[in-house]
Amino acid sequence: MTVPNFISIARLLGVPILVWALIDGDWQLAFLIFILAGVSDAIDGAIARHFNQQSTLGLYLDPLADKALLISVFVGLSLLDQLPAWLAVAVVSRDLLIIAAVLLSYIMGQPVTVRPLLVSKMNTLAQIVLAGVALAEPAFGLSLGRFIIVLVVITAALTGLSAAAYLVEWLRHMASDGHPKHEEGDPT
Repeated sequence: MTVPNFISIARLLGVPILVWALIDGDWQLAFLIFILAGVSDAIDGAIARHFNQQSTLGLYLDPLADKALLISVFVGLSLLDQLPAWLAVAVVSRDLLIIAAVLLSYIMGQPVTVRPLLVSKMNTLAQIVLAGVALAEPAFGLSLGRFIIVLVVITAALTGLSAAAYLVEWLRHMASDGHPKHEEGDPT
């Protein structure tokens, strides 16, 4: 077990505490946990790269912790009327569709490797910024309504574009039977 894996597990264990803080109305604690989770994500990645501590477990734990955090925040904020429910549904549905596509391709004997696309990285960044701002508003008594609306629109657009991009990639993969096509006359 590597240090980055322990950090990812700690981040995963912080999710229920963040959810409890939201339920309890402790916005400052929820914001603090969200910020600490973001910092720990950067730290575990830096440690893994710098000290050559990348692991197969870490390849799964790190994004699992990230997704658990973001999904919990989006669902919690929508239930508390801080973000629109339809956006939480879109964010969760996109992730569930990606997981379903990966599982289906594995079951069909055409495993697909999901590589983060640029639009997906932009989507994640937008989700993080929106979640942080939506948590900061009640935590510090700010009035960020218009800014949050802009972030909601950007996040919704990037969520849709990201889902569509992954769908296109998945359909291409499934149409190719999971094997690269070769030029005519190419013996390989």
